[in-house]
Amino acid sequence: ATDFTSPVIDGHADDLAGAEVLKFDPEKAKELWAQADAISPWDGSFEIAYNSDGPHQLWVDAVSNQLKNNLGIDASGAPYPTFAEVRTAITDRAIETAFRTGWQADYPGLFNFLGPLYGTNAGSNDGDYSNPEFDKLLAEGQSTTDLDEQNAKFQAAQEILLQDLPATPLWYATVNGAWSENVENVVFGWNSVPLYHQITKG
Repeated sequence: ATDFTSPVIDGHADDLAGAEVLKFDPEKAKELWAQADAISPWDGSFEIAYNSDGPHQLWVDAVSNQLKNNLGIDASGAPYPTFAEVRTAITDRAIETAFRTGWQADYPGLFNFLGPLYGTNAGSNDGDYSNPEFDKLLAEGQSTTDLDEQNAKFQAAQEILLQDLPATPLWYATVNGAWSENVENVVFGWNSVPLYHQITKG
């Protein structure tokens, strides 16, 4: 990922200031980890919570192995049996490890990826992130009907997120689809769902 939104949404940018923090750079990671370790030595195991009733073990194991190999620390996945159980631990603020999240926006706008997840006291702000300047930019973006002005404010807000990193975007979800020779004009929309009203018989 290069940002906190989606490349299929109008206003998405892959050249935001500070986006280099999302690039895989093991040498820089080692350097920064050593600096942090000098301030407060790391002890224990780094765990990533996930629900094992979904397809997450493979990528969690891969990320854990990268942390082990590149930072020289113990890291592993922390599976919860169901999505409901891991979400309950997160919502109740009872979780004591890193954890996976994912987001499907309600409508195709940058704000719906930013406000609900990172706005102060927002309903899906699992990390309790709060930054007054970020909130101010979101409010300014919402106060105008000019789409370009909106997106400029929301992109500026994302640049604050790239400094604070309340979460680490890893990738964008993709959709796999199939259709038969009996239909034509099968196109998937921004939310990975087929545009059924455009489909015609072949």
